[in-house]
Amino acid sequence: MTSRLSPWRYPLWIAHRGGGSAAPENTLAAIRIGAAAGFGMVEFDVMLSRDGVPLLIHDETLERTTDGVGAVSALDAEALLRLDAGRWHGPAFAGERIPTLDQALDCLLELDITANIEIKPAIGFERRTGEVVALAVAARWPAGLRPPLLSSFSMDALEAAREAAPDLPRGLLFDDIPDDWPARLRQHAAVSIHCNEAALDDDVLRQVCDAGVPLLCYTVNDMARARDLIAAGVRGLFTDCMAFGRPG
Repeated sequence: MTSRLSPWRYPLWIAHRGGGSAAPENTLAAIRIGAAAGFGMVEFDVMLSRDGVPLLIHDETLERTTDGVGAVSALDAEALLRLDAGRWHGPAFAGERIPTLDQALDCLLELDITANIEIKPAIGFERRTGEVVALAVAARWPAGLRPPLLSSFSMDALEAAREAAPDLPRGLLFDDIPDDWPARLRQHAAVSIHCNEAALDDDVLRQVCDAGVPLLCYTVNDMARARDLIAAGVRGLFTDCMAFGRPG
């Protein structure tokens, strides 16, 4: 088995949720901080508002990372875009807003970096979220540039993304890689596997890497662990540590 992306065209180091621990996650400020730290690729999460607008946020609820309350999917984009998504991280980020996916894509293009866009659907909105995200990226990303890499824990979301924009690369996202990963990779025509480094079995690591499939691991904040994974053949490392942006 070989990857459809050969050779692998993405950076080794990927800034987790935009700017790792240095910025409020999933904001434009985070993306800019990740780029300024030397990352050529950032990761962020996308979910739909009630009226179907793709926005950058990780949780299905608002309390942890904004001054709002309730479910993301219960509010229209107009209301969500008024929330403060930065003050929780520190006063310097007060007033930072939840970005739309379009705003994030514009930011990536301005900074000349790419992204791993995690499709993060609220329960019941898996296919719709995959479709909307893929169509937005396909419509906005210039031909000839290295495209963002879509990923998701939801196989339904990935399948919908594939149907909507088959030319965009997709990665299968797992906590613990299942035994049937080769079949799933073929089924979804995916180009990579993403997994929790803490749950990664050495035998599975060797199987994936020996098969020529790019393996990306989250969230790697220890350099000794990073070196071991790189030596074993891992091709991408999501990190919260912005000091890791320049080595790779």
